[in-house]
Amino acid sequence: MVESPPRLILVLGGARSGKSAYAEGLVTARPGPWLYLATAEIWDDEMAERVAHHRERRSAEWITRDVPLALPEALAEARGPVLVDCLTLWLTNLILAEADVAGATDRLAAACAAAPGPVVLVSNEVGLGIVPDNALARRFRDEAGRLHQRMAALADRVVLTVAGLPLDVKPGHTR
Repeated sequence: MVESPPRLILVLGGARSGKSAYAEGLVTARPGPWLYLATAEIWDDEMAERVAHHRERRSAEWITRDVPLALPEALAEARGPVLVDCLTLWLTNLILAEADVAGATDRLAAACAAAPGPVVLVSNEVGLGIVPDNALARRFRDEAGRLHQRMAALADRVVLTVAGLPLDVKPGHTR
């Protein structure tokens, strides 16, 4: 039996863990063009610099779409290799917009399941630290944990990046 590469991969990690660069490498291992679904909203100069850094390291074969809230809809329209960066910024946008997080997560899960693939999802693992001191931060941490569990259950492979090193949490191949 021949194993095919994973169709849905979730890449988790902390800040500056190397998760985005690793995920980009997973996507570019496939023939392009590649779709980059960016969820960041630029609210200040520092965030603008982060976004610029991400864009600078990508080649012209990347097609970037900014989707701070409409991630499930954009993923449903995708036809080739896709990188979503990142789920926690998308979650932040949903919470700040007072959107239905559970409904949006359901729509994202459906879009991931229906996507022709491959799809690589990037997200920040935020549940390894102390309990936040305020209700909004605790809600964010809890919602992120639920979102990650949902996507990990759907994913063929889950990778945790630490200090630039990918660690397979759920090694996987589809058969």
